[in-house]
Amino acid sequence: MSAKPKLAYLISQYPAVSHTFILREILELRRIGFTIQPASINAPDRPTDQLTAVERDEAATTWCMKCQGILGAASALLGTLLTQPKGILRGIVAAFRLGGLDLKKILMNLAYLVEALMLGRWMQRERLGHLHVHFATPAAMVGLLTKTVFNVGFSFTVHGPDEFYDAPGYRLAEKLAAADFVICISHYARSQIMKLSPVSHWPKYDICRLGVDPERFAAKPAKPPTAVFELLCVGRLTPAKGQHILLDALGLLIAAGRKVHLTFVGNGPDRPSLEAQTQSLGLTVSVEFAGSVNQDRILDFYHNADAFVLPSFAEGLPVVLMEAMSMQIPCITTHITGVPELIQQGVNGCLVAPSDVVGLANAIEFLMDHPDESRQIAQAGRAKVLADYTLAHSVENLADAFVKRLHSQA
Repeated sequence: MSAKPKLAYLISQYPAVSHTFILREILELRRIGFTIQPASINAPDRPTDQLTAVERDEAATTWCMKCQGILGAASALLGTLLTQPKGILRGIVAAFRLGGLDLKKILMNLAYLVEALMLGRWMQRERLGHLHVHFATPAAMVGLLTKTVFNVGFSFTVHGPDEFYDAPGYRLAEKLAAADFVICISHYARSQIMKLSPVSHWPKYDICRLGVDPERFAAKPAKPPTAVFELLCVGRLTPAKGQHILLDALGLLIAAGRKVHLTFVGNGPDRPSLEAQTQSLGLTVSVEFAGSVNQDRILDFYHNADAFVLPSFAEGLPVVLMEAMSMQIPCITTHITGVPELIQQGVNGCLVAPSDVVGLANAIEFLMDHPDESRQIAQAGRAKVLADYTLAHSVENLADAFVKRLHSQA
């Protein structure tokens, strides 16, 4: 086997604003000699003219499953029936078994099976023998069924935390059992899948952290003091991110006479309720909703920030925290899931309890009132990223895992 494998990468939606870290991972793997052929279940999340130049290049060479339409599905079904009838039978049995007694889940699994047939036929055409999937969500079910029908290699990267909260619903244990190996982005993620697995499976779980490019996200020049302290929150506007807590904390600060401004970068289902809360608290002058922003514009928002705040209730390990830390912006977030592996309270960031409005407001005030300590925290944050979370080092570890695991299967 070549030391630089050829892999299929399956992503639920690619390119996508929220999956930019996957794009960086793929580009870095290619840079060091891997052949990565991406497949996306859905079309990109924006029209072509709204993608960055790099995203447009990726979209042009990414195989889009749903873009194949009904004819593509029918062709895959017929082709597999003619060439691998036993494989389809295995897939049907697996779809029913994984659905249990739930008719809705059985039907959903049969739909995933059709997608698996399309994916497997594409892999055959491209001469791809191993499939790697990002996230242990429905895309990993497609991957599991692809392995079942076509007997290809199968692995996935587990991020969490959604699949940990509903492991039976996600059939996570079954996906773990089917995978040849699993990449975990943190010790926390590895611990959660170890809990679901027999000890004999633990050796196939590798920890490969995500990372950022410290040259792109370079330490920003020291920002001169201004009358208004600028807070930045980057992420989808969803219940898991806890942004309503941040608005409550901002309300406390404004009521106490502190001059603070908050910018939300991102979109999502919580935007209407966040905007309504902003109005009800009388914060419309102090809050900006910038919407979803491409990577070619995000640096402008980081450069303007005095502090980065992410008051999440549930996370994997947010890359946006790594980006902000790399740019030497002091960060405030919650001590949940894998976050304490990245941030140590008072050393390279500030950790507060999730849902603690007063604690969050106090942490923001601390950074406002102690510029020397804030600067030290920011510098230590970049040092942490340089030590443990650079993109090149992270992808080097991932590449080593791929080579080692795939070589052992050969």
